[in-house]
Amino acid sequence: MDEQDLIARLAQHRSLGSAPAREHAWLVAHGTLRTYAVGDVITAKGQQAKWLQIVLSGRYVLRTDRGAGSHKIMEWRAGDVGSVMPYSRGASPPNDVVAEEVTESLTVDKDLFPAMIRECPVITGTLVHAMVDRARQFTSSDLRDEKLISLGKLASGLAHELNNPASAVVRSAKTLARTLKASEEAARRLGAARLTDAQLASIDVIRTMCGAAQSEEALSAVARADREDAIAAWLAKHGIDESGAGPLAETNVTIATLETLAASVSGAALDAAIQWLAAGCLMRGISGDIETAASRIYDLVAAVKGFSYMDRAPTAEPVDIRRGISDTLTMLAAKLRAKSVEVSVDLPVDLPAAHAVGAELNQVWMNLIDNAIDAVPVGGHIAVSGAPELNCVTVRIRDDGPGIPAEIQGRIFDPFFTTKGVGKGTGLGLDIVRRLLQRHDGEVSVESVPGRTEFQVRIPAEP
Repeated sequence: MDEQDLIARLAQHRSLGSAPAREHAWLVAHGTLRTYAVGDVITAKGQQAKWLQIVLSGRYVLRTDRGAGSHKIMEWRAGDVGSVMPYSRGASPPNDVVAEEVTESLTVDKDLFPAMIRECPVITGTLVHAMVDRARQFTSSDLRDEKLISLGKLASGLAHELNNPASAVVRSAKTLARTLKASEEAARRLGAARLTDAQLASIDVIRTMCGAAQSEEALSAVARADREDAIAAWLAKHGIDESGAGPLAETNVTIATLETLAASVSGAALDAAIQWLAAGCLMRGISGDIETAASRIYDLVAAVKGFSYMDRAPTAEPVDIRRGISDTLTMLAAKLRAKSVEVSVDLPVDLPAAHAVGAELNQVWMNLIDNAIDAVPVGGHIAVSGAPELNCVTVRIRDDGPGIPAEIQGRIFDPFFTTKGVGKGTGLGLDIVRRLLQRHDGEVSVESVPGRTEFQVRIPAEP
């Protein structure tokens, strides 16, 4: 292909076609026409591009694996410009940039950029705008992907947290149905016994004790087991089904009160009375268990709603940092328990509100605390503290993990840089933290030595 053909193709190029013909001629005179076969690497992972790519035909793609299979980050087709551009920082790609179709590009070596800036001002301006658009696209893609990853973590933790109380409600409901049937049968037997008012009064004494709060002394597991054994022995002695021992042991009923009842009621009537009382005690206990489980589910849903700000517009407003961190810890509770991690929180009640988008600020806490959990050993400790500083609020998240090696501390906020194993880290979390805080005129810094790593977040306080 001769120079005139290339100039004609540049005149039809979607990005650079509007530039003057003399600038097209300069590109052709100083550029090199390259052809890439399918599978050829345009720019290798971790290496900086050597030249500007003016794509004439074909397609090449940047993909990476963020733990859920290969994912396309960006692609360049005919009419696009890619690789290194004037005034760019020359960042290296997180993975190989590969041709997925036979691709033709006119390439300009980056060493010629000073001359190109001088000789081709229109093209240079177009390339600067393209670079800004590319950076915006990368930012949007990274933030969207990191939000999806965090959403996956949140959903996984929430499913685990909801499973326990939901299962408890189901089990309790089934037990309640069986117990209600047993209570009705015992009530019919008790009614058939035609007890006197005095006998009914003695039964009512124990029924009242079943409904009263249990004394503190009977709350320990050992004391509860001893009480159940003693009541079971008493029931066996009187020829009564021992299944009622467990429910009665959970109440303030004593052997003395049972003896008082036996002195008033005997035989089949005593057996019916005990079974009716035990069923009533058990149903009250089940009712309390269902209420506790349902309250836990309500609290979890409220935490999700507070964490995600799902009912709020994404605008800056006064944000309660204490509530945000509390909701975040609720979301991460399952992961904390799995590693037996202890978390201490020291946030004063008068901590000023931050001026921020609540959902984005919670994204910061999620990433930093989640990273701390990954860093600490089993049984480790994480400390969260905060205090006002001038017109800002400073939050410190400290862990007792192995620390960040000094030689990589300057890179941990770079996109796609991660020290975690394949499939365990995206390398986006801290980059997202940095960018979200910059958007709020805040900042994040880190101090790390073996056994102690502290991230410091500074965010403007609400005026």
